[in-house]
Order: sequence, then structure tokens, then C-alpha cells
Amino acid sequence: MRRPMTVGHHNQAVTLIEMLVVLGIIAVLASLVVTLTLRVDSQSKERALDSVFGLLNTSLREYYDVRGKFPEQPVRDARNLALDHIELAVKELRSVPDSRAVLEQLDASLVKSQAGDPDIAEIRDPWGTVLDYVYEHADGKGDTFPELISAGPDKTFGTGDDISSKAR
Repeated sequence: MRRPMTVGHHNQAVTLIEMLVVLGIIAVLASLVVTLTLRVDSQSKERALDSVFGLLNTSLREYYDVRGKFPEQPVRDARNLALDHIELAVKELRSVPDSRAVLEQLDASLVKSQAGDPDIAEIRDPWGTVLDYVYEHADGKGDTFPELISAGPDKTFGTGDDISSKAR
């Protein structure tokens, strides 16, 4: 009796090499997705910071139009030891109605009131760090525009990723 000839007996198993190639491809694709997601998140936070800088700069202009000067960068003393420069500047900006109206347009998640006083508020960047307000006038007349500084993604001032309103 003759045995029927089997046509193309094919092994259905997957080799270790094939599995490693597939896992390598999956790892590369996953790293690309993570990288793109982080970049998109970073860009959206930078756009949000641009919006905050824009509103604060508008509020500063409104204040200047009424008072003829910008809020001073106060020296810390016993009265304001616990407050940041931005808190003291915001308190001053809120004393002018048009400036206050602009400040009220800020995203509420970035504004944190202190000590139960709505006029004393921290303005935070999208990374959660309090902004800094720097005002150094060149000739004593206060004719230069104040600078707002974000610590950036690393949340530490004085590093290379700090973001300034003057650089925007």
C-alpha cells in the first residue's frame, strides 16, 4: 500500500527570533508614542504660559495707564516676608479696576489665593511653580517693562529652561 504523499507539511510554530523582532518593533513604536505625547504636553503648557504672560502684560499696561508707573518689586520686610514678588504685584494690580478685570480672565487653576485674601494671589505656571515678578527700572523713572519668569519644566529658577516674558 502506498502512502499518500503529504503536500507541504508546514510548521505552525513561531521562532524565538520572530518573537524578538516583533517585540523590538513594539518597543520602538511605544517609545515614539511616549516621546510624541511628552512633546505635545510640553507644547501645550508653553502655549498656556504664553497666554498667562499675555494677560499679565495686559494687566500691567492697564495699571500703567492709570498710575503712570508699574508696580514696584518690593523689598521683603517683616510685613511681607511670607509673600512672593508676584503676590505683591498682583495685590497692586488688583487695586486698578481695569487691571483687575484682566486678571480675572486668568485660568482659575493657575491662581491660588493666600490667607483668605482674594487680592493676594500666587500666579502659577502650567508646571505648578509660582511665577516671579522682576522690575528693575533703568534710570529710576520706571520706564522699562517688568519681566515675568517661569521656572519652566524642571520647576527650578536659574536653570536653562526658565522662560521669560521678555523672550516671548
